[in-house]
Amino acid sequence: MEVRVTPTELPEVLLVETDFIADERGFFLETYHRDQYRAHGITDEFVQDNHSRSARGVLRGIHYQDFRQPQAKLVRCTAGTILDVAIDLRAGSPRFGRWVAVELNPANKHQLYVPTGFGHAFLALEEGSEVQYRCSSFYAPETEGSIRWDDPGIGIRWPITEPVLSARDADAPSFAQYQQSPAFRFEPRR
Repeated sequence: MEVRVTPTELPEVLLVETDFIADERGFFLETYHRDQYRAHGITDEFVQDNHSRSARGVLRGIHYQDFRQPQAKLVRCTAGTILDVAIDLRAGSPRFGRWVAVELNPANKHQLYVPTGFGHAFLALEEGSEVQYRCSSFYAPETEGSIRWDDPGIGIRWPITEPVLSARDADAPSFAQYQQSPAFRFEPRR
């Protein structure tokens, strides 16, 4: 099956579209094919798969794992609809602090590739939204960090003003605090 990869406004963040077969029985698609993804520049070795379910209005993020164990993600939505967001957190990047948002759902079957050095967040736009994503490194709590979802220094235009947040996300540091932390050592790939 053919894979099409399109750079977003942040060229390292990629929108992945995969051909699929559909008929009266349902559909079939390949959600990952290492050789085809590598041919399009997605060369990460994915080592962990995660699956979450969220009620409408739940916002998860902005999350990252720092330079000690950075984590790329390949994200898809298998139920409901999400607004998936990636933020460039790489010191020295010409796009540092910029973000891109893409709507993912089962109908469009798109995936978003979020490379290392980027923060990730998503908002469940429908009840029972399910997100499945592959990670390029294992979860390492000592390297995880978060940035406040509504920080004006980033300025994400969320379609909601009062999301449902975890305690961790509600108390996340500001973008300015992130820039003062040791995690700020992400560097752009050269």
